[in-house]
Amino acid sequence: MKKIILALFVALGISSCSLNADNDYQSCGDYSNVTFSGFPLECNYTIKDMPATPMAVAIKTQEKMDSFFIKNTNPCPTSVNPTIDFTKNYLIGIFSGPKPTSGYEIKISSIVENSCEIIVQYYEKEPLPNEEVNTPATNPYDFVLIPKTDKPIYLNKVSQSKNFVVIGSYSSQCTGSDCQLFFNINNLNVIQYFNVVVGQYDFSKYNYQTLNKKGDYSEFVKMIPTEILNLNGGTKTYGSPDSASQGGIYFELSQGNKVTKVLIDSNNTSDQSQEIITFKKAIKDKIAVLRN
Repeated sequence: MKKIILALFVALGISSCSLNADNDYQSCGDYSNVTFSGFPLECNYTIKDMPATPMAVAIKTQEKMDSFFIKNTNPCPTSVNPTIDFTKNYLIGIFSGPKPTSGYEIKISSIVENSCEIIVQYYEKEPLPNEEVNTPATNPYDFVLIPKTDKPIYLNKVSQSKNFVVIGSYSSQCTGSDCQLFFNINNLNVIQYFNVVVGQYDFSKYNYQTLNKKGDYSEFVKMIPTEILNLNGGTKTYGSPDSASQGGIYFELSQGNKVTKVLIDSNNTSDQSQEIITFKKAIKDKIAVLRN
């Protein structure tokens, strides 16, 4: 197999490489997931010079951070902490290069490591047939924070996984970090979303962190009730979730381009079959495991 190397040399604060040239690498042992977190740039930084070709960068010092970005004077109110502790983390970025319209995407989907190397796996997306796109041209990119490492880092382009579930518990009547807990479960890893707003469930807009847990999507979907599967891309609400102080349970099933969404009252209501009540408990139990 061939992958693309993104070497982190001790003497360099930033390294870059083309996403088009392959380099051999040597595997050494079993892989395990590396925890990483999203780093949304738009609120806090502007890239000084957008690359004209596909490339990847690794930034490991504040000096190089300052040379690559301009810090925004008016960050978004909900922006994440823009300060990076480079004694603990590196910032990894990938650029797809200029694209003629909107609808393109490049995304880091998982990171794994063994005893001698780290593999950053990413995918690229093009506009779907009949998808509405806008001009002018775009230059998609993605940045994540990874733990500081002396291992060489390789890039591996993979196919986009469109099969996953999102589970969540929410309550607009309470405050604190435990009120909104949302997780994405796929076959690669588990992702936790932060600061989710009740009723606003476009998860591409939220910051996230992967957990040090293996994803078990294939096992989880076996628990989904038939009546939810039969929605086949539809949306359904059971009871009146979050109408008072009881909160609700969120469930989303993504299969290819088909997305099914369900909101379930935390209280057992007359329209919840025993199968739905059992599934609701399974979601609550899974959230309890993932939050710890």
